[in-house]
Amino acid sequence: MVRGLGASASSTARPGRWRRLAGAALLVLLAGGCATLPPNAGQDPRDPWEKVNRNVFEFNEGFDEAILKPAAELWLQLPAGLRECFSNAFFNLRGPSIAINNTLQGKPEAAVSDVGRFVVNTIWGLGGCFDPASDLGLERHEEDFGQTLGVWGFEPGPFLVIPFLGPSNVRDAVGILGVEPFLDLNFYIDEPALEYSIFALRIVNARAELLQTGRLIDAAALDRYSFIRDAFLQRRRSLIYDGNPPREIDPEDILDEPAPAAVPAARPPAATPPRPAEPGK
Repeated sequence: MVRGLGASASSTARPGRWRRLAGAALLVLLAGGCATLPPNAGQDPRDPWEKVNRNVFEFNEGFDEAILKPAAELWLQLPAGLRECFSNAFFNLRGPSIAINNTLQGKPEAAVSDVGRFVVNTIWGLGGCFDPASDLGLERHEEDFGQTLGVWGFEPGPFLVIPFLGPSNVRDAVGILGVEPFLDLNFYIDEPALEYSIFALRIVNARAELLQTGRLIDAAALDRYSFIRDAFLQRRRSLIYDGNPPREIDPEDILDEPAPAAVPAARPPAATPPRPAEPGK
């Protein structure tokens, strides 16, 4: 059963547990473990915490190899139609959050479309299992409060790798961990066992959808950490600008630009020599 917005304090406090668990895991990681660091670690201005981030990244990679990736590969054994049903339903749970964030970003038409999608897919799509809203021309959007903060002008802050959850930045961590749990219907389910089961299945489903991408990264990336960091930062920036971000100015481009040619100084006019005096004068 899904609770309304007027839920009791004890029930709405549940999203905070996820933030406390992530914080506790981070403290454990800081206390031990050391990843192999490149010589230039921490010199990228986007990633001043690279030394700590790489430790968390190594922890996440180990957790992924031991638990999450095998679960995702097992998930792929389900019939494709059933997996699509689950994926649609999981996305439908985020419908209200997407509508609210589009409203906060000043996109009322997109917000109305999101509300329509949620209503249509919840009722006629059997709880979101099917997607009749797309057939009606109601576009699917992808918004969260981290993007909303970006639209409002907040800088992303340093890159950050969160235990179990992966790449982020300070702005997204505040928006997604601090606000999104209160907008996502998953966290308004009365039964804890059902709530956590759905959340776990959402993570497994999301990991299964990234298996092919992971293989491409393994084949192409010399440094997996740097590749994932750069791809994440580019994607988040693209999402904030709805797929049309302005060109970033690279400081190296400024340094490499040739200096403008010096304009030669104007030469003063030559002095006119005095005319010789005429004879008899």
